[in-house]
Amino acid sequence: MRPVKIATAAYDFDWFESFADYEAKITRWVEAAADSDLLVFPEYGAMELASLGGREVAADLEQSLHEVARHEKARDRLHADLAARHNLHVLAASGPVFEKGRPFNRAVLFGPNGRIGHQDKQIMTRFEREDWDVIGNAGLRIFDTAIGKLGILICYDSEFPLLGRVLAEAGAEIILVPSCTDTIAGFNRVKIGAMARALEGQSVIVQSPTVGDVDWCPAIDENRGIAAIYAPADGLWPETGIVAEGTLDQPGWVRAEIDLDRVTESRRDGRVLPFKHWPESAESKLL
Repeated sequence: MRPVKIATAAYDFDWFESFADYEAKITRWVEAAADSDLLVFPEYGAMELASLGGREVAADLEQSLHEVARHEKARDRLHADLAARHNLHVLAASGPVFEKGRPFNRAVLFGPNGRIGHQDKQIMTRFEREDWDVIGNAGLRIFDTAIGKLGILICYDSEFPLLGRVLAEAGAEIILVPSCTDTIAGFNRVKIGAMARALEGQSVIVQSPTVGDVDWCPAIDENRGIAAIYAPADGLWPETGIVAEGTLDQPGWVRAEIDLDRVTESRRDGRVLPFKHWPESAESKLL
């Protein structure tokens, strides 16, 4: 048995007067779930740091990106310290990182021994492309950690089967899906994508959304979602494919303990074997 205790956040935004206020908030959140092995925060949760630039900066799409990116190193230090202090793994909320002129949307994974690595979003939504000019940075990663092999699909990325397949074929047992959606329809698209990736790859999928309304930053003004942990509904897991889920738009942690040996068993001897049989679908041709 390989048990992993997972906590996934439905995360709401706050206005900060200082970085110390942000540090105190993240510390409270981590301490509230510090008995877990893995904590997952959402996509663009870091955008609340735009408040440190004042209301004019936070209200401007371009300036808010630069303000949040300015705090990247301090955020990394904070999450690395918390992961080490509590001996756990943390996927920090994603945020903009400037490396090639325009920003990537980056989620960073930390472990007890420090920063493990990062995953950038692959495929941009229309808002990111057309209004915000946040760009994708191609390339997926597998994080081989003490708690299992992890992959990350940031929000919209979870809606593309081939991305999930790349991670599953590379050995991902748990795929983390941090998300930020401003409508129920948007949330459901990511949820349906996440559950489909659980089915196809016979993997555990962990979704962490932003929730609540923000009147000072148009990039994150409306947020809808439910934190949840999904698995393949193939006989070894719940019939619904839902291991645990929270309440719509209710901030807080959703938790479950997963036996990762079940992932191996599902792929080897589940009632259905979509992970094994995937190549047959790829061979199909139109008659």
